[in-house]
Amino acid sequence: MTLVLGIETSCDETAAALVDDRYHVHASVVESSIDAHRAFGGVVPELAGRAHVTTIGPVVKRALQEAGLDALSPQIDAIAVTSGPGLIGSLLVGLSAAKAFSLAWGVPFVGVNHLEGHLFAPLLEQPDLEWPLMTLLVSGGHSLIILQSGPGEHQVLGETIDDAAGEAYDKVARWLGLGYPGGPEIDRLAQVGDASRLELPVSMVGAGFDLSFSGLKTAVVRATQKHNDVAIEDVAASFQAALSEQLLRKLRSALERYEVRGVALAGGVAANSALRAKLSDLASEFALTCHLPSLEMCTDNAAMIAAAGLHRFARGESSPYSLGADPNWQLDGAR
Repeated sequence: MTLVLGIETSCDETAAALVDDRYHVHASVVESSIDAHRAFGGVVPELAGRAHVTTIGPVVKRALQEAGLDALSPQIDAIAVTSGPGLIGSLLVGLSAAKAFSLAWGVPFVGVNHLEGHLFAPLLEQPDLEWPLMTLLVSGGHSLIILQSGPGEHQVLGETIDDAAGEAYDKVARWLGLGYPGGPEIDRLAQVGDASRLELPVSMVGAGFDLSFSGLKTAVVRATQKHNDVAIEDVAASFQAALSEQLLRKLRSALERYEVRGVALAGGVAANSALRAKLSDLASEFALTCHLPSLEMCTDNAAMIAAAGLHRFARGESSPYSLGADPNWQLDGAR
């Protein structure tokens, strides 16, 4: 059995996990610094980096202990660590820790693309996935439509040309005076709101699979200034409906062009109730298997990083100690 320690510090979660080559999770620990960022309405990079420095050691120790391993000399085969994309200061903390543990324990380490980690999350809950797979990856920093031929074999068909879906949620929530993160609060309000109260545009209606949410955010601001009597629940519902419509319209086009066995949702916005329901309906329409991640697998975690690292390690890959953090590492460059 091959056992890998995963380390994730790309944003505001400090995470460590132990995963074996059957994609069985032996332990997964996530420590978030989100409370330190709420007052600012978003993640403050310096605060996130400082939190990682404080928590990385204890989080790794807890994960090893939960897996029944000796924290001083664990019997692991490799370490997988997020080396991009993400906040440069946060990435450097995890990468430095991985290198230190690698030297101390005499095991190799593998730098992993954070987005590729999200693509491996479904395997942790269903190791017998049928390929190819069409995946909608939506988070605070990224929104992509990805064709997966198999583990580690992916092609980005479309991506946002401006704001990501999760970023749009946070900006609209800030405009409406809601808390951070904005996604859960808008989702809650939208469930009791009337999506027909505001007419909001659905961008990128032409050919192609790219996405855009900046205009929608601006449209919400202008619409609420013009119609200031519309209830906040209705604004939330209208915004969420327009955003979901764009995502599902582009995903539908991709499914019409490419033959796949299933469709999957990944990333933080994958926790959104409306998007989950609509994706399930779309999968049924195309007679495809629908892979909706558990809420634990939607948010950033180290188990998905360990899974991606396992795949690369099995192919004989390892990283040099000169490996640096790459805050702009594109998914197409991770193959």
